[in-house]
Amino acid sequence: MSPSPDAVDLSQQRALADWLPGRLAAEQPAILVLGDVMLDGWWSGSIERLCREAPAPVVDVQNRESVPGGAANTAMNLAALGARVSVAGIIGTDDAGVDLRNQLVAAGIDVTYLLDHPDMVTTTKIRISSGGQVMLRIDDSARSVPAEALAELAASVRSAVEHQQAVMVCDYGTGVLADPVRRGLVDALAGRDRGEPGVRPLLVVDSHDPRPWAPLRPDLVTPNAQETARMLDLRLPEGQERAADVSRHADVLLEATGAGAVVVTLDRDGTVLLRPDGVTHRTWARPAAEKQASGAGDTFVAALTLARSAGLPLTASLDLAQSAADVVVHQPGTSVCSTAQLSRYLKAFADTALEAGELERQLELHRAQDQRIVLTNGCFDVLHSGHTRYLNQAKQLGDILVVALNSDESVRRLKGAGRPINAVADRAAVVAALSCVDYVTVFDTPTAAPLIRQLRPEVYAKGGDYTPEMLAETPAVEEYGGRVAILDYVADRSTTAVVNKIRDGEGAVQTN
Repeated sequence: MSPSPDAVDLSQQRALADWLPGRLAAEQPAILVLGDVMLDGWWSGSIERLCREAPAPVVDVQNRESVPGGAANTAMNLAALGARVSVAGIIGTDDAGVDLRNQLVAAGIDVTYLLDHPDMVTTTKIRISSGGQVMLRIDDSARSVPAEALAELAASVRSAVEHQQAVMVCDYGTGVLADPVRRGLVDALAGRDRGEPGVRPLLVVDSHDPRPWAPLRPDLVTPNAQETARMLDLRLPEGQERAADVSRHADVLLEATGAGAVVVTLDRDGTVLLRPDGVTHRTWARPAAEKQASGAGDTFVAALTLARSAGLPLTASLDLAQSAADVVVHQPGTSVCSTAQLSRYLKAFADTALEAGELERQLELHRAQDQRIVLTNGCFDVLHSGHTRYLNQAKQLGDILVVALNSDESVRRLKGAGRPINAVADRAAVVAALSCVDYVTVFDTPTAAPLIRQLRPEVYAKGGDYTPEMLAETPAVEEYGGRVAILDYVADRSTTAVVNKIRDGEGAVQTN
């Protein structure tokens, strides 16, 4: 039986259940998006000839669509996920500016601090496509931002920050977040630090260069791989090796950005979290081949900020944000992920446990692509931070992670009456929803040895205070030349301890 969402303390929530997006939306956190708002144009048509002036295709435009982009797309995602959103920025009084403002207002976003100026050009990015392929992008933006507009935005920042639970800085380098505005935000947050009324809001910086924002001591910064490489002044390798390379420079990135944590986004390779305590966390993307998808990074940082401002733990927030990004990469154009879409995506992981025979066939396809299989097993009854850390470590031992769950009857034999807390379908759904997990299966034998002999994973991983000699599965792994890996043991985290705390009423939400 799954726990009631109303009885769950979000600060203790680790599993990505399908009810979680709705619970986060119910919190309705107030979030300010400060930054470079844009209008994205998507024009599509057919190509049947080349122009006579040059060997260039002629696109007969048949459809035109405009949607908020840049910081405005981040705001749209936040609103779609249930936040109370305000936008602060500068646009022109041109048609693009009017269109952008109207769309934001229609989405229920507060535009009180979205300033317009007659000498400002609203940044637009028009993508022209045919047959699902983007052929050309036309960017139009102001060469400089009017000084009086910058001064007006800087003066309004203090009141814009008031009563916000989170502030998102979306700096695309167009000049809107120049020194006057940056100083205004520094002063506004410094006032909270000096004890002025209100709690200092969560500060998330999504910037082409986070270093100028270091004096604000942001809680989170979210550079992509290219931006991270520029900060480190090196070229990052391609593929999964990038995450390991980035992790080796964690101290440099944390110091350069002044952040409490750095989340490096790696496109198709997911993300890596870097923290001062040395603990890293990975997410793995489920990429799509959609050639016209755009704005997944905006969706990711929006969902991450919403989850953190509502009290979800950082690692769980990252997994949720990755799921939201996975939703939009399957949609064409500049898209948003709504609460309903995210819930449906997570619910789709229910009943995803594969029968061993079908799983064996799937793994052979991965081996044909020279991918290494990692298998681990356990009850995974009440998911906690020890589980998620351990599964992240297991994923990094290979390419494909398989989690074998003990059946309900098997859990009862191991743990006694009253267990499992969650039936195997629920356990499979929440484990499968973790971005680091590729496949889930269920076994009912006393040990996982028969399943190991059938699937023959290159690596068998186990977490806890074991040695390979203590594991009943080790002989089965060694029979075909596999490797046994023992991962970190988190001494202060166990399902039994969590269950006992719940039964004792510790950490539970008090309701009237």
